[in-house]
Formats: sequence, structure tokens, C-alpha cells
Amino acid sequence: MTEQSSQAMTELAELVATLVRIDSVNPDLQPGAGGEGAIAEFVANWFRSNGIETEIQEAAPGRPNVIGIVRGNGGGRSLMLNAHMDTVGHGGMSDPLAGAIGENKVTGRGAWDMKGSLAAIMLAARDLASKPPRGDVLVTAVVDEEYASIGTAAIVERYTADGAIVTEPTQLELSVAHKGFLWFDITTHGVAAHGSRPDLGIDAIAKMGSVLVGLEQLERQLLERDGHPLLGTGSIHASLIGGGTELSSYPASCTLSIERRLIPGETPEFAEDELCAILNAAAVADPDFEAVLERGLYRAPFEQPWDSTIVDVMRTAARSVLGTEPKIAGEAGWMDSALLSAAGIPTVIFGPDGVGAHADEEWVDLVSLQQCREIYVAAARAFCE
Repeated sequence: MTEQSSQAMTELAELVATLVRIDSVNPDLQPGAGGEGAIAEFVANWFRSNGIETEIQEAAPGRPNVIGIVRGNGGGRSLMLNAHMDTVGHGGMSDPLAGAIGENKVTGRGAWDMKGSLAAIMLAARDLASKPPRGDVLVTAVVDEEYASIGTAAIVERYTADGAIVTEPTQLELSVAHKGFLWFDITTHGVAAHGSRPDLGIDAIAKMGSVLVGLEQLERQLLERDGHPLLGTGSIHASLIGGGTELSSYPASCTLSIERRLIPGETPEFAEDELCAILNAAAVADPDFEAVLERGLYRAPFEQPWDSTIVDVMRTAARSVLGTEPKIAGEAGWMDSALLSAAGIPTVIFGPDGVGAHADEEWVDLVSLQQCREIYVAAARAFCE
């Protein structure tokens, strides 16, 4: 490793460690958590101190997105580099905010998911600012990806680009698809009565039994279908259930919360029809069965055509740094890439290697992270010319 490369790795490690040491647990996941205010202030000040044009956008009160803009010389395409600043809770981590720098890694909550990538695109912006391409490069450090993605939802209301790289960790694979999800609540209704009066009561919790059996059957059917070449099949599971008030009473209601994971081509209407079929079958079999289905939060699946310009540019940029063609992959979890794509921005996902997203041990690999930084710069210079 040359002295220049060693200095770059050291600078990268120190920036990642600094970001990890700033607590940014999402307050919607952990009530009372501090949120993204402190880390947003750091990122904004870092941009300004490095001569990068900086804008602040309040996605919600006290929850600011930070946008660093490297202005191009004019005439080229624009590119967005996206990373989120929030993290999940600390779980059972012994020292989540240590930001410990070890041999080729930084450890702590958010190191891999995804403050490492945030550091990489901050430094990539500075690299690009020293010799701007023709088009603009926007670095969007966003809030709330770990819950409802209000940060990137706000970004696409005000900003756009000709292409985007979401820098979530992908083990240096080039991801062009991920699953979506849809939440449902099913409430079965019974009749409240004293536990000694079965002649008067109808047990709403027991009525949910046929729904649960139907869900189990549907899950098997989904897994047997032809799946997406990168993502496999959709799935469904019962997530939460609750009902009743006390041991000596028949429960008047029972509510089941369900998550349906969707692959490209599966719509909310399609998924709702599957559940309606289960409820209709239960009603036919049992005249006392009564249930209400409510649709909740929906996040669409994502897919970027393999032959698009942004994919070609990223393949070439990755090959120039890694020496080999990156594997084309898909991701099981949902990401902000779906929101950018829905806003008409061709998008890919590419990020570093590491361990422990949402786990009790988390670290990011610094060698792969430095490679990501170089790939983002190479991709921006090619795409924005």
C-alpha cells in the first residue's frame, strides 16, 4: 500500500469512527432516542468546511436531511449518492458508540448499516469537488430509512437526478432489485360474555384460527411459485396478534398483523385479494365468522433494467477498481432505492462488505469501503460527463 493510499484509509477510518460515535438511533423505533439532529449537524459542517455547497431540508420537525452538492461545469448528467444517517437501536451491543478502529475495520452500531457508506460518499464528494465533472453530483444524507423513509420521500419532492446510487451495504455486489412489503391488519369479531356463558359468547380469538391456517397454506403456495431470478418468491407471515380483556370473558375482538413481502409484478391489490379469499372461505365454512381487513403501509418492490446506462456505468467503474466484474444481485430487504426509482430516477445499489446489520456485533470492512469510495468517484466522472 502506498503512503497516499495509507493516508486515505486512515482518513476514511477516522471519519467512519466519528460518525459511529454520534448516537443517531431512529426515534420512531425507540421512543425518546435522539434521532438524526446531531449527526446531520456534523455532516453539514463537514461539507461546509470542505467547500461543498450545503442545503438542509426538514423531512419532519427536528429531523433534517443534509444535501451536499458538487456543482458541475455544465452540460452533463446529474448523479445522486444516497445514504441514511439513522440507525436501529443498540440491542445487546456492549459498546455501540465506541467506533473502535481495528485492523481494516470499524466497529459499532451503524458502522456497516450505513455510516461507513455515508463516510465514503462524503469523501467522494470532496474528491469530485477538486475537479468537478460536467454534471452535478448530489450527496443526500437522509433521515428515517430504518422506519418509514420520510427522508428520501422528502428528497424526491424537491430534488431529482439522472441517476442514483444507493450506497447500502451489498458486499461489493451490484444490486438491481429488491423486494417490497405491505402490512395488513385482520380483526375478527366475536361477542363478549362471561366465561361461564358459552351460550352467549363468541370467541373472536378462536375465530382467528381459520385465518392462521389459511395464511400457512398461502405461505406454502407462494414459496412453490415461479420466483424472480434474483429475489426468489414473495412470502407472507403473521407478525403480531392480540385480543381479549381477561381470563374470565369471551373476547369480543382479535387483531392479527401481517406482513406480505412482494416481488416485482406483485401488486397491493393482488396481495389483498389473496387475503380476501382466505376470509371469504372462513365465512362460508362458519356462519358466525366476521372479520375486517385493513391495508397498512406499502413499500413497492424495486427493479432496474440490467441494460440501463447507470448499470453499465457502475459495472465499468467497479471493474476498473476491483479488477473483476461485480456480481449482479438482488436484495431481500426494502431500501430507499424504490422511492428514487418511483420518482423516475434510474437507480442501483452498491456498497461495502462487513457484518451485522441490526445485530449485536457490527463492523464495516475498510478495504472494501475505500474501494467503494473510488468506485463512486469513477462512476460519477463517467456518468456526469
